[in-house]
Amino acid sequence: MTAHEPAMPTEVVNNETERRYELKLAGRVVGVAEYRPAGPSLMFTHTEIEEGHEGQGLGSKLVQAALDDARARKVDVVPMCPFVAAFIREHPEYVDLVQPQQRGMFGL
Repeated sequence: MTAHEPAMPTEVVNNETERRYELKLAGRVVGVAEYRPAGPSLMFTHTEIEEGHEGQGLGSKLVQAALDDARARKVDVVPMCPFVAAFIREHPEYVDLVQPQQRGMFGL
């Protein structure tokens, strides 16, 4: 995608059956943020954007929507996935979703 092409509409949905948030581009899944329930928390274990769609900010859109959903559901997150942890470091407004005693483990 060049800088002159319009961005295609994206949608993020929580596929609870598969335990992952899915980023859909024009109705097709091109990214996932996998999680596991961990007591009262969601442990994010892996984030992946389909080859050919990296570098377009889709991973950030996916993680932001997943974290916004966790906040709306009032659950904490455990960012085991390095991408999710890096996103939270870069967006300190999400640090409160990680338990204070766990923040040091993730450099938060």
